[in-house]
Amino acid sequence: MTVKVLGRYINEYEMILFRFGFTAITMIPIIIKMKHSFAIDMKNSVLVFVTSLVFIGYMKYFFLGTKLGTASLGGAFVTTLIPIITFILLALMGKRSITTKEIIALFIGGVGVMTILGVWNSSMQELLVRYNLYFIIAAFLWAVLTILSSKSTISMIVFTFYMYIATVVIDVLFFVDISSIHWGSFDWLFWLNIGIITLFSTTFANTVYFWGIEKLGAGEVSSFVFLVPFSAIGLSVLFLGEKADIYMIIGTIMTIYAVKNLNNIKFWWQKSR
Repeated sequence: MTVKVLGRYINEYEMILFRFGFTAITMIPIIIKMKHSFAIDMKNSVLVFVTSLVFIGYMKYFFLGTKLGTASLGGAFVTTLIPIITFILLALMGKRSITTKEIIALFIGGVGVMTILGVWNSSMQELLVRYNLYFIIAAFLWAVLTILSSKSTISMIVFTFYMYIATVVIDVLFFVDISSIHWGSFDWLFWLNIGIITLFSTTFANTVYFWGIEKLGAGEVSSFVFLVPFSAIGLSVLFLGEKADIYMIIGTIMTIYAVKNLNNIKFWWQKSR
């Protein structure tokens, strides 16, 4: 939702500069407080650089999809599609095998994704006009980003910190002309949304996520990602006036079911049994 608002002021590359420049700064005291080392070796430095290039691509296409398309669709579609694409890529790389149960889950997830897109009552031309292709590219790039990041041998929060710094540096060197930024157009609404997307959506959310992994485990924390699609749809309806039709809701539920089964995630009430 905040990306949709900020799209009225800046382009996708300027968004990267503001969002992750401020985020990197706010992460410094958090890393110090958590007593993580800032040390990084050459192998991880190269991985940071490559991951940053992929990250810039992801941000570009997600921003364009959200700005030109439907914000709620991006939040629901990309979030649910990423785990499915990641699973398929890992299977193609020979990192894991695919069982009959997982094939069924992939099929249900695929149908869910197409339902979210409204394939059943739209032509291919209409789908492309809606800029949904940008969301598909963004989801694929984030899946690649996830696999690359898993190769890191340092703390993930420190790795993410350096990835943000490298992303901003590459962005400024090759994509952003700081002198052409329309600073005079930035009103209180712009800075409010920059603050929200920096402090809450990135810095705070990432810190809680990594802290949760350390305290609860990756499986338990991963289940909370299922709240994202419904939050994206609900907030976009409330604040952006967008419409959430029955196809989007049903499709989101189907893809969430697929992701849950692909990753063998159990909720707390299932574990208590």
